[in-house]
Amino acid sequence: MLKRFFGSNGKKERPGSEKFLTPKEIVKELDKYVVGQHEAKKAVAIALRNRWRRQKLPPEMRDEVAPKNIIMIGPTGVGKTEIARRLAKLVKAPFIKVEATKFTEVGYVGRDVESIIRDLVEFAVNMVKEEKIAEVEERARELAYERLAEIMVPEPGPQQQSIQSLFDVFLPSPKAPQQEDREKLKSRLRDERNRIKEKLKAGELDEEVVEIAVTVETPGINVVGIGADMSNIQDILSSILPKPRKLRKMKVKEALRYLTQEEAQKLIDMDEVIREAIDRVENQGIVFIDEIDKVAARSGGKGPDVSREGVQRDLLPIVEGSKVSTKYGLVRTDHILFIAAGAFHIAKPSDLLPELQGRFPIRVELKPLTKEDFIRILTEPKNALTKQYKALLETEGVEIEFTPDGIEEIARIAEEANSKAENIGARRLHTVMEKLLEEISFNAPEMKGERVVIDREYVRSKLEGIIEDEDLTRYIL
Repeated sequence: MLKRFFGSNGKKERPGSEKFLTPKEIVKELDKYVVGQHEAKKAVAIALRNRWRRQKLPPEMRDEVAPKNIIMIGPTGVGKTEIARRLAKLVKAPFIKVEATKFTEVGYVGRDVESIIRDLVEFAVNMVKEEKIAEVEERARELAYERLAEIMVPEPGPQQQSIQSLFDVFLPSPKAPQQEDREKLKSRLRDERNRIKEKLKAGELDEEVVEIAVTVETPGINVVGIGADMSNIQDILSSILPKPRKLRKMKVKEALRYLTQEEAQKLIDMDEVIREAIDRVENQGIVFIDEIDKVAARSGGKGPDVSREGVQRDLLPIVEGSKVSTKYGLVRTDHILFIAAGAFHIAKPSDLLPELQGRFPIRVELKPLTKEDFIRILTEPKNALTKQYKALLETEGVEIEFTPDGIEEIARIAEEANSKAENIGARRLHTVMEKLLEEISFNAPEMKGERVVIDREYVRSKLEGIIEDEDLTRYIL
């Protein structure tokens, strides 16, 4: 089982208390999902291991060690994003992917770069919250059973109680004192609720309909003149007003699920969740900035190109290390790992601002995919396309089998399509596979129990005509 070097409270564990993945082990895990690109995997594995090494240092030196940010250079579809995403998933680190082209310089209409950190913190808060909820789920479910039993077996209404009180005043019973009657009523109520709880736990009442009070989500408050990146004020204004509740009928199993979530929310300490989330962002956060080449100034270009350079200038303090204001408090970006990526077909890494280049000391080039890479992509990863399509069609009772020569032919056609049209890397396989299996997917409901072999001849019969016609290749594959 993979282990993180941070404990459940987000603090550093005692040295040696947990084993962290070595660079070789990280590369091995990435190999399960991404084919090739060993240099890029090696670079991110070292960057991740350096975080663990930093936690072992004395506090005065720990703050001085900055992360070695990475620029990945390579065409689309070769695995840049997948490597970063799988890396974050491997160690349960807060991760966000952003497109550099979505941001604008401060003063222009659009999102400013600080929203990257705000989104990352929001993601981390939700991640820690889910973990905390999972820890208290059992207790929350028990409380949900109790609440539902109280709803299904309510206490006597106020009218019935007032009538009983009048009888006690004007016609007191010498044989049964008032206190004794109340105790008997409470005992009967408790026994009935316990009986209902047992039935709920056994699932005997799952299909019964019950009426419970639920919180109604209201649309956020929009303040005139406030832009998208001033949403903190909107959140504060929305949180001041109490959320309305209304009665809703639903099945018991749905009510249990809702009440369990509600009780879990009450059991977790949100202040602790926020503290841990901010700590994780500051020490484990990973930001993947895609299309970084699109904000680089073109070599020999005319004009100031303000918006592109402006985005770079705004990115610089965040990557270099600064404090960003979020609705959960100030967040330091000094030790967040930034991984930038781009094809760099027109611009070059040297076209970026020199200061920004200096904050990305590690550069790795990802190689274009070959026919051999496509064969491996179709067969080796856990989520290989051939495995996905096989599982999808099995749901309809159709069995498909990919032969080695059939897979080789699919890889050849994908490589040829990339050479004739735009090279979109491994994404070309999605196009080829979808066109190849289009007829089977369409007729699958009527093909239950059939077995189809996808060999070289089958692949050629479906795709050869498209490959030979360059115009068709350009539009279809």
